[in-house]
This record gives sequence, structure tokens and C-alpha cells, in this order.
Amino acid sequence: MDRLSYLIRRLLLVVPTFLGITVVCFALTRLLPGGPVEIQLMKMRNIGGVESHSTGGASQVTEEYRAELNKQFGFDRPVYAQYWNWLVTNRMGLRIPSYEYPNRTAWQLIASRMPVSLWFGAISFLLTYLICIPLGIAKALRHRTAFDAVSSVLVFAGYAVPSFALGMLFKMLFCGTVECLGDIFPLGGFESDFAFSPSWFERLADRAWHMALPVACYVAADFAMLTLMMKNSLLDQVASDYVRTVLAKGATRRRAIWGHALRNALIPIATGFGSILGVLFAGSIIIESIFEIPGMGRLSWDALVGRDYAVFMALLALTSVIQLIGNLLSDFCYLLIDPRIHFGQS
Repeated sequence: MDRLSYLIRRLLLVVPTFLGITVVCFALTRLLPGGPVEIQLMKMRNIGGVESHSTGGASQVTEEYRAELNKQFGFDRPVYAQYWNWLVTNRMGLRIPSYEYPNRTAWQLIASRMPVSLWFGAISFLLTYLICIPLGIAKALRHRTAFDAVSSVLVFAGYAVPSFALGMLFKMLFCGTVECLGDIFPLGGFESDFAFSPSWFERLADRAWHMALPVACYVAADFAMLTLMMKNSLLDQVASDYVRTVLAKGATRRRAIWGHALRNALIPIATGFGSILGVLFAGSIIIESIFEIPGMGRLSWDALVGRDYAVFMALLALTSVIQLIGNLLSDFCYLLIDPRIHFGQS
């Protein structure tokens, strides 16, 4: 019962947390200079050639259109009324037309980019856990051996290189920049523009060809942390009293590790589900920008640079909800991995 009440409290905490995130960011989009109104006025002055006229003429045009643009974007209303309209009427801004692409709503733009980010996120998620957890276990079981030393060098090398630097290095080495290595992988994109209708296998192979380098960058970002977390967690469990008790009762070391220590060692790994779930849906701004991937990370960057606050706030709200759900999933995984965990009030 205490576990159920804990999960209910955590679920109720999602609402004020979400409101706090969106209220602060929504207010900043209304207070910071250089918003969509100023950008539209700048475009109008450039198109109309106002710079060639007197300063008074430019000021007159600016004031003439400013009130109309404020009304068009809904900025003429109080901030709290704008926030309520964004949150309730327009469903977290998903129904608001994009400032950059007026014929498409924020949700339409997000929905068109989400499958791409899901492809990269899901494959990176699976590869990260399928590689790092067995590697961490192997390093723990072979602690202070040659295998542990060599793998540690590779792990720390991957940890030391930032994702953007690794992506640029991959493009330089494997995308035709260095002639001796050749054009092994494409410079970017998600799939090729076929002049014919490809089969499902041809399309899958083409996507795998495009995704190889970006996925490698995705995996490298969490590779070292997850591997070392798995190793250190298993080493702590193996050295604990209950494992020594199991061994003293006559159990083999194999049974003590795989039947008792491993389950408890997996508990810290569950804490990463929340952040990984957010990346799975939201994508990575840096990696998608380097490899020109039309995903949600690239969309959020373009929206922020272009002051398309309608799309940016919708993305922020959506990714915040996903991140909060991921944190709840982490707590739920605690219960599945070890039912002995007590979630009573302190």
C-alpha cells in the first residue's frame, strides 16, 4: 500500500512540476527581446525598402503594424490569459500555427519529425543497454585483469570525446573528406531519395547506412557512464554481506552472482530510464544538426533560432511530459527489480 501511495504522490507531483517549467519558459518568451513581432517588422522593413526612407517613416510603419501583429500573435492580451489560452484552448500549444510555417500547426511539424527521432532513439536505447550492461558485468567479473584494463581505456576514451567532436571526426574520416578512407557513409540525412520504389529490405538497408554514424554518437554519449555504473554496482553487491552469507551456505559463486547480486546491481541502472526516454522522443540537437537529420532535435533548434516560439513551446511541453513520465517509469522499475524497496513517508 505504501508503494501505491508513493506512486500516486509522484504522479500528483507531475502537475505542479509541469506548470512550473512551462510558466517560466512561457513568460521568458514574452519578455525577451527579438520575438516574432520584431522579426516580422524587420522583414516588412526589408521588403518594403523602408531603410531608404527617413527615420520617421520607418517608425511610422513600425508602429502601424506592431499593434496588428501583437493582435495576430495574441500578444495584446495579459500574460496569464495568453498562458491559459496556450495550455487549455490550444492543448499545450499543439494547435497553434507555426510562426515560420503559418499553414502548419506545431503538432503537424512535430508529428512529421517524431518518427525520425524515434528511429534513432529506439535503436540507440537498445544498443546502449545491450552493449553496456553485458560489458559492465564482464568487467566486474574480470576485475583487474587485462580485459578490464583494455576495455577501461576504450570506455574512458569514449567518455572524454564529446558527441559533437566525435560526429565531426566521423564525418571527416568516413564521409569522403579524407580521400584515403573514401566515401563510406553519407554526409547526412535519414534516407536516400530513391528514383524507384524500393523494397522494404532496400529501404531498411539504406536507413541503416545513414544511421550508422549518428547512432554511434548516440551510444557513445552514455556508453562510459552506464558501463562503469553497471560494473561498480555489481562489484559492490558481490562484496556485500548477503553474498558472503550465500557463499557460506554452500552456494557456488556463479549462483551467488547471477541469482542474487545481479538483480540488486541492476537497480541503479533503472534511474537512467527517465533521461533516456526523453532523448528517445526528443532527439539530440547536436547530433541531428551535425548529420542534418530532420528530427525533433533539429526542429527545436531551428524553432529557437528562428524565434518560432509556437513550435518551441509545444516541443518543450511535450518533452517535459515525456521526461516526467520517464521519471515515474524509473520509480516503477525499482518496484519490479526489488519489491523490498520501501517507499514510505520520511
